[in-house]
Amino acid sequence: MQREDFEEILNFAISREQEAIKFYQDLQNQAQFQDQQEMLKELEAMEQNHIKIIEKIRQTGVKEEDIHKTPNLKISEYITSDPDNLDLSYMNILIKGMKREETSFLLYSEMSVKFPDLEISTLFRRLAADEAQHKKFFESLYDDWMRKGN
Repeated sequence: MQREDFEEILNFAISREQEAIKFYQDLQNQAQFQDQQEMLKELEAMEQNHIKIIEKIRQTGVKEEDIHKTPNLKISEYITSDPDNLDLSYMNILIKGMKREETSFLLYSEMSVKFPDLEISTLFRRLAADEAQHKKFFESLYDDWMRKGN
């Protein structure tokens, strides 16, 4: 693999994280309640931290053992609501987040099998694993909220 390819993929991943940051910032501007704004700021910070992780990968590279396994609760796969048309209730913020992370996970997973280069494939699988972790975060919040009878 050429270093330029690796850098280009990392730049692409960072741009996706920057889009996610803007997404949460835009939702903060639409949120009507302080609790919603605070949660959205936490989600924004989570995405900013992901940029730091990607930058660390840029410096140190990626290895197979860097890919962590995250159980899939499969909640987002069963939700058919169009997240773009949802209001900003707590439940809908969680749906918007989990759907966004699911899309990123699927994109990186698909890219990991399209590239025969082992290092590039490993990089995409690592990025997908990180998105799976984010998706599980939203799904866990959603599951907890639903169990409380909401």
